Amino acid sequence: MKLALSGGLALALVSLPCLAQSPAGNVTLYGAIDTGVEYITHASAGGGSGMRMPTLTGGQLPSRWGLRGNEDLGNGWRGIFNLESGFFADSGSSGQAGRLFGRTAIVGVEGPWGSFTLGRQSTMLAWSLMDADVIGPSVFSMASFDSYIPNARADNSLAYRGRFGGLTVGATYSFGRDTSAAGNCGGERPGDAQACRGWSGLLKYDGGGWGVAAVVDEQRGGPGAAPAAVVPGVAGVAIASSDSRDRRYMANGYVHIADLKLGAGWMHRRIEGSAADVSTNLYFLGATYPIGNWTLNAQASRMIANAYQAKGTMLVGRASYSFSKRTAAYAMLAHMGNSGAGAVFSVSSSSIVPWSPKAGQGQVGVMVGLRHSF
Repeated sequence: MKLALSGGLALALVSLPCLAQSPAGNVTLYGAIDTGVEYITHASAGGGSGMRMPTLTGGQLPSRWGLRGNEDLGNGWRGIFNLESGFFADSGSSGQAGRLFGRTAIVGVEGPWGSFTLGRQSTMLAWSLMDADVIGPSVFSMASFDSYIPNARADNSLAYRGRFGGLTVGATYSFGRDTSAAGNCGGERPGDAQACRGWSGLLKYDGGGWGVAAVVDEQRGGPGAAPAAVVPGVAGVAIASSDSRDRRYMANGYVHIADLKLGAGWMHRRIEGSAADVSTNLYFLGATYPIGNWTLNAQASRMIANAYQAKGTMLVGRASYSFSKRTAAYAMLAHMGNSGAGAVFSVSSSSIVPWSPKAGQGQVGVMVGLRHSF
């Protein structure tokens, strides 16, 4: 009886959305599962090495699933929505501080003049890197220097993005950028209009086989805001008032030379904290080249954080083999070079629990894994 009732309920739930859709609408289920095993040297200040399945992301993509859909509204306009949930493939638990749809939760419209969306969504910093960052949001990536790069999202936000020929323009504005318990900077406060607000703006141009982008991304502080982290595992800069701000300026670009693609960029970060001001600079240069079913990627990135006496240089290489359009295996190799009394950058700093070396010591990371998308 329980099985029969469960089957009937499931059939009813599956059927309801189909009945509610107009003939011109559609809904797509999609996602990716990416995980593997990593080995890291100098995995603690005391030395030693370690092996594990990374918690946060895989060697190519973060694991996630989602629903997206649209409905024709006529005159070239469509109603759109997107719900996307991140999860940890090693344990099956939800990412983004346990949110059900922590990666994206938006509704909006799009048409000849671009798209306008509301909800939790990526800022323009994330959109600016789509072409220039050849390694992307993988386990060994620029997230080892700045975890915000692959997680540039804002709650309670409005976004516009439009493309006109080769020019793309975009902007976001958040009334309260992070309502999670971990960030605790929800904003939307009467009497303090700037507390925990956030905004970003993008200009991007794509020509014939090349492109350039410029973006600004700002997060305001406020009561309860988590300190702005600069060096993973080291106390960050307090931004406990609405006068505090954490701003990133990014310029990047890419070019195709036959089958070879090159990407490069520079990000200047300025934190105006409650008690101190800090600036950092991050540079990157990468290349990708396909050979049959193989894709080879390499990227060098360098972080300079003089206020923390910390400089780091990371070299990353990745070889991927595609069995099909949806399934691939890969191997990654990364080396982190640290210099300075406060340099404890780790190849694994994109993980929730980094394995960091002692200050000034280098580190090597190796990962092999498997990715399937649907």
